[in-house]
Amino acid sequence: MAEPTLFTRIIRGEVPAHIIARSDHWIAFLDIYPRRPGHTLVVPIEEVSHLSKLSVESRSHLLDGVTEAQRILSQRFETDDFLVGVHDGSNAGQEIPHVHIHVIPRTLGDEGRSLLACWPNAPAPGGTPNFEALQEMANSLKE
Repeated sequence: MAEPTLFTRIIRGEVPAHIIARSDHWIAFLDIYPRRPGHTLVVPIEEVSHLSKLSVESRSHLLDGVTEAQRILSQRFETDDFLVGVHDGSNAGQEIPHVHIHVIPRTLGDEGRSLLACWPNAPAPGGTPNFEALQEMANSLKE
Protein backbone atom coordinates (compact mmCIF):
# COMPACT_ATOMS: atom_id res chain seq x y z
CA MET A 1 0.00 0.00 0.00
CA ALA A 2 1.33 3.44 -0.94
CA GLU A 3 2.18 5.95 1.73
CA PRO A 4 -0.53 8.56 2.27
CA THR A 5 0.20 11.96 0.76
CA LEU A 6 0.98 14.97 2.90
CA PHE A 7 -2.54 16.21 2.21
CA THR A 8 -4.10 12.94 3.39
CA ARG A 9 -2.05 13.22 6.55
CA ILE A 10 -3.39 16.77 7.02
CA ILE A 11 -6.95 15.53 6.44
CA ARG A 12 -6.43 12.82 9.08
CA GLY A 13 -5.06 15.36 11.55
CA GLU A 14 -1.60 13.76 11.60
CA VAL A 15 0.06 16.94 10.32
CA PRO A 16 -0.98 20.38 11.54
CA ALA A 17 -2.58 22.82 9.13
CA HIS A 18 -4.32 26.16 9.28
CA ILE A 19 -7.77 25.01 8.21
CA ILE A 20 -10.24 27.68 7.11
CA ALA A 21 -13.14 25.37 6.12
CA ARG A 22 -14.02 21.74 5.56
CA SER A 23 -16.81 19.39 4.62
CA ASP A 24 -17.21 15.64 4.33
CA HIS A 25 -15.73 15.87 0.80
CA TRP A 26 -12.98 18.51 0.95
CA ILE A 27 -10.76 20.57 3.21
CA ALA A 28 -9.44 24.11 2.71
CA PHE A 29 -6.27 25.27 4.45
CA LEU A 30 -3.65 27.98 4.08
CA ASP A 31 -0.65 27.16 1.88
CA ILE A 32 2.53 27.08 3.98
CA TYR A 33 4.45 28.76 1.14
CA PRO A 34 1.92 31.38 0.05
CA ARG A 35 2.33 33.37 -3.14
CA ARG A 36 0.50 36.11 -1.25
CA PRO A 37 -1.47 36.36 2.01
CA GLY A 38 -4.57 34.18 2.03
CA HIS A 39 -3.23 31.64 -0.51
CA THR A 40 -5.44 28.63 0.21
CA LEU A 41 -5.46 25.04 -0.99
CA VAL A 42 -8.75 23.21 -1.42
CA VAL A 43 -8.17 19.46 -1.35
CA PRO A 44 -10.64 16.62 -1.88
CA ILE A 45 -10.75 13.98 0.84
CA GLU A 46 -10.38 11.38 -1.91
CA GLU A 47 -6.66 10.84 -2.55
CA VAL A 48 -5.94 10.80 -6.28
CA SER A 49 -3.35 12.60 -8.38
CA HIS A 50 -5.46 13.86 -11.30
CA LEU A 51 -8.86 15.52 -11.65
CA SER A 52 -9.89 12.84 -14.14
CA LYS A 53 -9.36 10.17 -11.47
CA LEU A 54 -11.69 11.80 -8.93
CA SER A 55 -15.09 10.23 -8.43
CA VAL A 56 -18.00 12.20 -9.84
CA GLU A 57 -19.12 12.95 -6.28
CA SER A 58 -15.72 14.29 -5.16
CA ARG A 59 -15.32 16.31 -8.34
CA SER A 60 -18.69 17.98 -7.96
CA HIS A 61 -18.15 18.84 -4.30
CA LEU A 62 -14.63 20.16 -4.88
CA LEU A 63 -15.92 23.35 -6.52
CA ASP A 64 -18.18 23.87 -3.52
CA GLY A 65 -14.97 23.98 -1.48
CA VAL A 66 -13.43 26.50 -3.85
CA THR A 67 -16.42 28.82 -3.66
CA GLU A 68 -16.55 28.51 0.14
CA ALA A 69 -12.85 29.41 0.36
CA GLN A 70 -13.51 32.38 -1.92
CA ARG A 71 -16.41 33.50 0.26
CA ILE A 72 -14.25 33.40 3.39
CA LEU A 73 -11.25 35.06 1.73
CA SER A 74 -13.34 37.75 0.05
CA GLN A 75 -14.49 39.00 3.46
CA ARG A 76 -10.95 39.27 4.80
CA PHE A 77 -9.31 40.70 1.66
CA GLU A 78 -12.29 42.76 0.43
CA THR A 79 -12.12 41.31 -3.08
CA ASP A 80 -14.20 39.17 -5.38
CA ASP A 81 -11.19 38.44 -7.62
CA PHE A 82 -9.15 35.26 -7.30
CA LEU A 83 -6.58 33.29 -9.15
CA VAL A 84 -7.91 29.72 -9.12
CA GLY A 85 -5.41 27.20 -10.41
CA VAL A 86 -4.77 23.49 -10.67
CA HIS A 87 -1.48 21.73 -11.43
CA ASP A 88 -2.96 18.47 -12.76
CA GLY A 89 -0.06 16.01 -12.60
CA SER A 90 3.67 16.25 -12.06
CA ASN A 91 4.45 17.50 -15.58
CA ALA A 92 2.04 20.38 -14.90
CA GLY A 93 3.92 21.42 -11.77
CA GLN A 94 2.00 19.37 -9.19
CA GLU A 95 4.37 18.75 -6.28
CA ILE A 96 2.11 16.57 -4.11
CA PRO A 97 0.32 13.77 -5.99
CA HIS A 98 -3.08 14.62 -4.54
CA VAL A 99 -5.52 16.87 -6.41
CA HIS A 100 -5.60 20.38 -4.97
CA ILE A 101 -6.86 23.73 -6.14
CA HIS A 102 -5.02 26.94 -5.35
CA VAL A 103 -7.27 29.85 -4.40
CA ILE A 104 -5.36 33.12 -4.22
CA PRO A 105 -7.07 36.43 -3.48
CA ARG A 106 -6.17 39.13 -6.00
CA THR A 107 -6.23 42.83 -5.31
CA LEU A 108 -5.12 45.88 -7.22
CA GLY A 109 -1.35 46.29 -7.00
CA ASP A 110 -0.67 42.85 -5.49
CA GLU A 111 2.15 42.29 -8.03
CA GLY A 112 0.60 39.02 -9.20
CA ARG A 113 0.64 38.20 -12.87
CA SER A 114 -1.64 36.50 -15.32
CA LEU A 115 -1.43 33.00 -16.76
CA LEU A 116 0.70 34.47 -19.56
CA ALA A 117 3.57 34.78 -17.08
CA CYS A 118 3.86 30.96 -17.01
CA TRP A 119 5.14 31.02 -20.61
CA PRO A 120 7.13 34.26 -20.91
CA ASN A 121 8.67 33.27 -24.26
CA ALA A 122 5.37 32.50 -25.99
CA PRO A 123 4.07 35.18 -28.35
CA ALA A 124 1.91 37.77 -26.62
CA PRO A 125 -1.79 37.81 -27.49
CA GLY A 126 -2.60 40.12 -30.35
CA GLY A 127 -2.60 40.19 -34.10
CA THR A 128 -4.54 37.76 -36.22
CA PRO A 129 -5.16 34.35 -34.64
CA ASN A 130 -4.02 31.32 -36.64
CA PHE A 131 -7.50 29.94 -37.26
CA GLU A 132 -6.20 27.23 -39.60
CA ALA A 133 -3.89 25.81 -36.93
CA LEU A 134 -6.66 26.06 -34.34
CA GLN A 135 -9.03 24.14 -36.64
CA GLU A 136 -6.40 21.46 -37.24
CA MET A 137 -5.90 21.09 -33.50
CA ALA A 138 -9.66 20.94 -32.88
CA ASN A 139 -10.02 18.27 -35.58
CA SER A 140 -7.21 16.20 -34.13
CA LEU A 141 -8.89 16.26 -30.69
CA LYS A 142 -12.26 14.99 -31.88
CA GLU A 143 -12.95 11.33 -31.33
